[in-house]
Amino acid sequence: MLDQRRTTNILLLIIVIPLVFYLLKVLSFIFIPLIFSMFIALLFLPIMRQLGRRKVPKFLSIIVVLLLVTVVVYLGVELIQLSSREILATKSEFIPKAEEKMADLKVYLSNSFGIDFEQDKGFLAQFFEKENLGTTFGFLRTFFTTLLMTAFFVVLWLGESINVHNLLNNTILKQKHTSIKAFMKIEKDLIKFIKVKFLVSALTGLFTGLMCVMFEVSFPIFWGLFAFAINFVQMVGSFISVILLSIFAFVELDPTSTLLFFIVSISMVQVVFGAILEPIFMGKSFSINIIAVLVMLMFWGFLWGIPGLIMAIPITVFIKIILEQFPSTKVIASLLSGKETTLK
Repeated sequence: MLDQRRTTNILLLIIVIPLVFYLLKVLSFIFIPLIFSMFIALLFLPIMRQLGRRKVPKFLSIIVVLLLVTVVVYLGVELIQLSSREILATKSEFIPKAEEKMADLKVYLSNSFGIDFEQDKGFLAQFFEKENLGTTFGFLRTFFTTLLMTAFFVVLWLGESINVHNLLNNTILKQKHTSIKAFMKIEKDLIKFIKVKFLVSALTGLFTGLMCVMFEVSFPIFWGLFAFAINFVQMVGSFISVILLSIFAFVELDPTSTLLFFIVSISMVQVVFGAILEPIFMGKSFSINIIAVLVMLMFWGFLWGIPGLIMAIPITVFIKIILEQFPSTKVIASLLSGKETTLK
């Protein structure tokens, strides 16, 4: 009888798990803003509690938090607009130089390796043509829809219309003491992760922009913002930032010593902030196995694309803390962290 029940449970898992993954994929337009909003709400929960202790009504506390978020978004939009103006102002100078450098590279590759290239219109010139910017409107529509849904869910989280503690207590943990303990650990670790990641990403973006200024690489504001944003993608973001910026710098810098020093400089920025300071700020208790990081990046990236890559590590932390609550799943939590885990 026991074996039959175990077999039935295994068969149910085989059926349910693919169904869950399918729903996560199909309903990504709901789950992405929902999870994003949960992380944002967790970040501002301490402020809500402080205002609550001072007898500030909950609706006023929510308005204060939304104003803070609006200010942050406004500053981000201003930086993007400044970067756009910078790009448009130097476009006429940069594109001919880039096309000339690309033509020289094609000649070198053709003479050295016998690679033939079609005599086509310049790639960079095509990129800036209006016909190729049509998909931008679709992207912006999707982006603003997600933004509005995220703001809506943030209000629900902060107003406790969606209560994580009650959700954990009623579904997964079903023990009041355990659910409170798990929720406090989730909140503490995720807030720490978001704060450290934001600080490290901001410093990475700032120093990347400064390196562009020092070596006279165009669009330092854009590259600083790009390094800041892509750094939220754990591990992979640093490589993408260095590779793309190195390719871009090839156009403007001497391809011998100057280019080499620039690549070394931006690589050192990534190493110092990403590989040295970030682990120190995070602490040993927050460590996640590198293999687990790569697997989760591939999994959530496949399901949700770029948003999945950004949220992969916080989701992993959430799952790890939940798994630590049950003796039967502590082994999986240990595999995620790469060491024996205990709930403090």
